[in-house]
Amino acid sequence: MRDRIGQGPSLDELLRTLHLPSFRAGYQEVAQTAIAEGLSYEQFLWVLSDRECLDRFNNRTKRLLQESRVPLEKSWETFEQSRLPLNLRQQLSYLLDGSFLDRKENILAFGNPGSGKTHLLCALSQKLILAGRRILYRPCSLLVQDLLAAKRDLTLSRLIKHLSLYEGLLIDDIGYVQQSREEMEVLFTLLAERYERASVLITSNLPFSGWEAIFKDPMTTAAVVDRLVHHSVILELNLPSYRITAARKRGASPDTREPTADADESPAAGEV
Repeated sequence: MRDRIGQGPSLDELLRTLHLPSFRAGYQEVAQTAIAEGLSYEQFLWVLSDRECLDRFNNRTKRLLQESRVPLEKSWETFEQSRLPLNLRQQLSYLLDGSFLDRKENILAFGNPGSGKTHLLCALSQKLILAGRRILYRPCSLLVQDLLAAKRDLTLSRLIKHLSLYEGLLIDDIGYVQQSREEMEVLFTLLAERYERASVLITSNLPFSGWEAIFKDPMTTAAVVDRLVHHSVILELNLPSYRITAARKRGASPDTREPTADADESPAAGEV
């Protein structure tokens, strides 16, 4: 081995070939530290290996956050958890470990407009992504347009297969805008394909009793609800609008209003 040192590729070239960028960027600095502190060869390698693994994890997390399309401003740190009742905060503490993704369970968040449903599930998604899980965020209106375009181009199965790569699919605002029957058919196809295969996270202003207006047909509606609630955690955010509350604190007109869903119609866990 001694005869080969200095005759083959340089150390920098070898590390580039092995795809060890953090090794290559830091080995000289770490070598000087090792000499100064009397580190063993094993300790020297451990420091470099730890740096390489940490940088790879950080780079992967950054990539996952970018591809997730989750609004980064809707983070766990900016969500006012104090607005939530104790039982809901306890539910969330069980979700943060991400095990519901392993069990292919769904998260269904219902509540009035402005109650924080989207912020809550986006914040949860960011926490899961930082733990290395793969999540995709799509507003329902944009998702169905993607599905319709794929159906038109005869690539719907390919798109659904691509979406299956995500452990969690966050569909925001189902029912906020009334879509056509054709749009709801492709959404039903997607939800049916993900059933017991991967998790969906859904926000909606409408209780299940109003979902027939979304899916246009009682049989289709029953089939969708049945699949979603079979393995699910239901979060009920029967809270006043955060935006209206904030506006009132700023001294805005108390007449500023948003449409509100009937709190009495909010779905109970397991309701079909």
